[in-house]
Amino acid sequence: MSERAMETATAGRGAAQAGGDGVVVRAEGLGKTYAEGKLRTPVFDGLDFHVHAGETVAILGASGAGKSTLLHLLGGLDTPTAGEVYVCGQKMSALSDAARGQLRNRALGFVYQFHHLLPEFTALENVMLPVLLAGTGVAEAEARARALLESVGLGHRLGHKPGELSGGERQRAAVARALVNRPACVLGDEPTGNLDERTAANVFELMLDLNRAQHTSLVLVTHDRRLAARLDRVVELHEGKLREVARDGL
Repeated sequence: MSERAMETATAGRGAAQAGGDGVVVRAEGLGKTYAEGKLRTPVFDGLDFHVHAGETVAILGASGAGKSTLLHLLGGLDTPTAGEVYVCGQKMSALSDAARGQLRNRALGFVYQFHHLLPEFTALENVMLPVLLAGTGVAEAEARARALLESVGLGHRLGHKPGELSGGERQRAAVARALVNRPACVLGDEPTGNLDERTAANVFELMLDLNRAQHTSLVLVTHDRRLAARLDRVVELHEGKLREVARDGL
């Protein structure tokens, strides 16, 4: 087996479990500075963060504080200026692009404020896609996607494309897609921020129920302190620093 193939296989195996200390995602000394010409815009520096297997964590912060940037770094969607991110015990910066992509697909799920479903595919096909990308056969991918869509109340909408679904239905399909590979951790960036209050509450409850059923960790960026208070732990990003928020401070 080639070195790259071995690295990719290792990434796939490690995705199903936390590191030896039970931590599924860890950031050490994380920093991000955006550069444009001679202009340098620091977002944060020296951040330490971790989430244990099955733990739910909310990240609060003002608009522009860097919450989404932090989430993108944790998910390997952006590269830090300083520090390291470990997913299931593996250092993201040490992996090739291919191995990092495979680890991300197997170990992490993503839910955004906008669903990002592919418009030309049906709900079933959209949820099948991460399973197929992981190398699973079509029959199993379809069975897993169908079961998860039925569990989120979309069993009757399998053949509908995103444009034929309501906002709440699209977001429920996005939640199903995030969980279909049974990831170690789901990263959510204001996943209910584009929904009305009632629909948002339903989608949020659905995320919590599914995460607990699968024992999947959840890191949720939100501005809603009521939602944050429902999670195990709350941190706030303020002036480039992370601090724990006590329950009575919400």
